[in-house]
Amino acid sequence: MIFEEKKIDSQRIYEGAILNVRRDRVTAVKGQAFREIIEHNGAVAIVPIKDDGSVIMVEQYRYACGRTVLEIPAGKIDKGETDPEQVAARELREETGYTAKDIMYLGKINTSVAYSEEVIHIYAMTGLTAGDQELDDDEAINVVEMPFAEACELASGGRLIDAKTVAGLFMAKEQLAKAGIIG
Repeated sequence: MIFEEKKIDSQRIYEGAILNVRRDRVTAVKGQAFREIIEHNGAVAIVPIKDDGSVIMVEQYRYACGRTVLEIPAGKIDKGETDPEQVAARELREETGYTAKDIMYLGKINTSVAYSEEVIHIYAMTGLTAGDQELDDDEAINVVEMPFAEACELASGGRLIDAKTVAGLFMAKEQLAKAGIIG
């Protein structure tokens, strides 16, 4: 039997620009416990595949881990945005300059089921057309193109550290192969 925790009460302990933190008191197997939860609007991530089979990735400095990281394009769902597919198309254009003719929903992931409500919706995009990046004032992003197989090798070899990137690449590999888009 699996015990399901129930919220008794909740207190907001932090309000920020992109996330909030609350502390919930919950029922527990041996009485009560506290759970600190990150509230987040969610995000999108995109695996953009060019006609030649290469993948478009982005490279940017990530302050939290103190290094430059190679990732798939991604971004948060802003307050008031309700359609993750539209957000994904916007983020692809802003970060890479590309627009896509075809969009395939690959699925969603929960970033950390123990303490975060963040859900990332992952899309594959094909039929790409190049354009100009539309970066935010605080963004510095290099667009990196590489063979899709090479990106998957980097992921399986532990050389990509971003979880959404690893998940997105392998979700795309499986589903795009089934659809006959990649070999």
